[in-house]
This record gives sequence, C-alpha cells and structure tokens, in this order.
Amino acid sequence: MKLRLHHHSDGARIAYREAGSGTPLILLHSLGMSHREWAPAVEYLTDRFRVILPDLPLHGDSEDRPGHAYDRPWMTEVIADFCRTVGGSRAAIGGHGLGGDLALRAVASGGVSPSWLILCSSQLYGKPQRAGLLGAWRTAARAAGIPGLDRLLARGAKAGAGPMLARRLTESGNPEAEDLIRHAFSEVGDRGRSRAWARFARNWPSGPERDLMDIYAAVQCPTLLLWADRDPMHPMETARQALDLIPNAQLRVLERTGYLPAYDDPIGLAREITAFVR
Repeated sequence: MKLRLHHHSDGARIAYREAGSGTPLILLHSLGMSHREWAPAVEYLTDRFRVILPDLPLHGDSEDRPGHAYDRPWMTEVIADFCRTVGGSRAAIGGHGLGGDLALRAVASGGVSPSWLILCSSQLYGKPQRAGLLGAWRTAARAAGIPGLDRLLARGAKAGAGPMLARRLTESGNPEAEDLIRHAFSEVGDRGRSRAWARFARNWPSGPERDLMDIYAAVQCPTLLLWADRDPMHPMETARQALDLIPNAQLRVLERTGYLPAYDDPIGLAREITAFVR
C-alpha cells in the first residue's frame, strides 16, 4: 500500500495508506492501534473500493507533536478535514472504537457528508466497559508526560504488549495480530509522543458520552452498525439501542469475532461492507 501524507490547516500531519480503485472507503482504527488494524481485510475490498487507511493523530506515523489540543473537537475536525479532502463527496466512512466515535461526530456535526457510514463496535453513548483498565491506562498516560517516568512506563507498556495481549484481542488467536500490536507500540517511550498522549488523556472524556444521543438524528446517510458478537469492550446492547435512534440504520453481526474482527473474520467483514456500500 502506498504511504501518503495529508496536512491539516494547523500543520497537523495525517499519514495514510491506500490501495485499489473505485468508491473511496475510509476506515478509521481504534484507540491505541494503527491502520494495520484493517490490513487482513484489504485484499477482499480493493476490487470494489479505493481503500484509504489513515493513522489517527497520535497513532502510527501521524501527528504526535505535543502542541496540539488532542481533545475531542480538535481530533474530530482533523479527521473531518481528512475525509473531505482525501475521500471526496462520494466516500464511505467507517470506524471502530475511537475511530467510530470520531466518524459519528464528524458526520453529525456536518463536518463531512459521506454517502455511507459504517460504525463497527464502538462505545457510542454507552457506559465504558472495563472501566478499571481504562482508568489505569489514563493514569499511566498522564504520568508518562512527566520527565523521568516516561522511560519506566514505556518499558512496562512494551512488556505487556506481547503475544498474550494479541490473543486476548482476537477470538481466533490469529498470530498476525502480534504484528499489529508491535507496530502500535513501536513509538512508546518517545518523549514528545509521551507528552502528547498525556495531553490526550487529560482532555478526553472518561465517562459515558450521553450527548451522542441528542445528535444521532442528525445522521441522515445510510448507516451500518457492524458489531462483533464477542467483543468485551463493546456489548451488543449498545448497538441495539443505537439502532432505534439513528435514522436509516441497520445492524449486522459478525459471529465468533472479538475486538479485532478483521483478524478473526476478514472475509466476513469485507462481505458485509461490500453488501452495504452499493
């Protein structure tokens, strides 16, 4: 896949890869991952789509300078600008986890107007699952911005980002997930990135985002809720509730898939997207 760069008006840089031709399909990854989260499904999509895989700010090869806000409005605007500029007016936009939340907010706010919206398992307005784990991550991310603690915490983070974590994120135990985890954690310990992550941890909401319930009605494009049935972070009930609130929405379930459905069932994931984006 070809590596390209998109520059936001404030200087922020978004790195992205693309392959294939046809309808633009932008897929946004989840918190802490990178564009490689979608890699196993790419070969099943490029015959129909121009697949565009960005690294979110602070992730992969994208912007990580600590001078940016890294709060929800800033990241939403950066992603909306990227989708408008790179994808154009006929794009389909999909996202998982953090990527799904950013895509939903960008569409609901009018920042971007895709022809189709695909929301894979995400928190949406629901209560955060594994709140203790998320709280520990937030505390560690803030502490990593303190000189002297960054290297110590980086060693601990890399030690925990091994094969066991990869197996926990998939139902099939796909060993290729280990490459995703290694890539996602490769820049852990960089001082500038640690300071930027500390700012993100301070600025990002930690509780249920109930305001999303009030903006669902603003999403007018066809919307696919594409849920993994064994994802411990994003229960099925969240999708069922959103289905009743988002106009023109439909729910499809990927069976026997966990947090990383592209690694558990790449063919099924691609099949559902292809059937939806016509």
